Amino acid sequence: MIKRFTMTALAFSLCLSAFAQDAPDAAVVEKIRKAGLNNSKVMDIAFNLTDVSGPRLSNSPGLKRAQEWAVKQLTEWGLKNAHLEAWGTFGKGWQVDKYYAATTAPFYHPIIASPKAWTPGTNGPIKSEVILIKADSVADLAKYKGKLAGKIVMMDQGAPLTSGLKPDFTRYADTTLAQMAAAKPMAAGARQRPTGGPMADRMAQMMKMREVRAAMSAMLVEEKVALILTYARGGQGTFFTSNGASYALDAKPVSPELEVAAEDFLHILRLLRAGKPVEVEADIKTSFYDQDPQGYNVIAEIPGTDKN
Repeated sequence: MIKRFTMTALAFSLCLSAFAQDAPDAAVVEKIRKAGLNNSKVMDIAFNLTDVSGPRLSNSPGLKRAQEWAVKQLTEWGLKNAHLEAWGTFGKGWQVDKYYAATTAPFYHPIIASPKAWTPGTNGPIKSEVILIKADSVADLAKYKGKLAGKIVMMDQGAPLTSGLKPDFTRYADTTLAQMAAAKPMAAGARQRPTGGPMADRMAQMMKMREVRAAMSAMLVEEKVALILTYARGGQGTFFTSNGASYALDAKPVSPELEVAAEDFLHILRLLRAGKPVEVEADIKTSFYDQDPQGYNVIAEIPGTDKN
């Protein structure tokens, strides 16, 4: 009994000793607070990684600039062995070298748009009437064969714009946060595709549209269209870009493609639906980077004080 009590007391004293060692050093805590509140480098880091380096698409020159800046900055801060370390094969890099597009008929108007990532350029200035493609099935594409070479095309689709009735930023209520914290993961196999009802109909329609888009992309390459205009998500002058092709080294060729802001896309669409001719001119130059398909992380070491 005495031996057991002695061992228990020893364990308890060791536990107290551990807690004593973990007690925060007020001076160190205050030093950290001052560094964060009065000498923060967050905005300077963000400025150099974004405004100075530019877009940082994987394997793009912009990403390389940001990585090189990070290696240099980490070294200046006293970290050791700052370097780029390959994490595996990514694929081709890509960037926009030049972009210009505008309607020239029925009147001149610059188009708010951006080339889709990993799509080629126009190989110089182009100007063409815009052809509106209406296709609800793969069979509908046959009527356009042999008629699209050198043309600028767009699909007869685009969601109508709605007024923004909600603020850009909202704060979750405490009750909502509590519900999110209490959420439990879905059991394995619980998520199944709907077999009937509106959800199933939407899924079927989505699969059909994917089939049509895949067939259309292949046909437009064969037809050698000059440029594709597609509807971009967003509104009120803000739009979101996406990739128009794969970044794989062996990716299939695609046509030049512009993701057009909703206001400009719908303007052109309304004119074409009304039978009014629309002419667009564009000059797009993009570059691909496939010399080094590896992806890289920036790595640096914080030197320790233990000599052993």
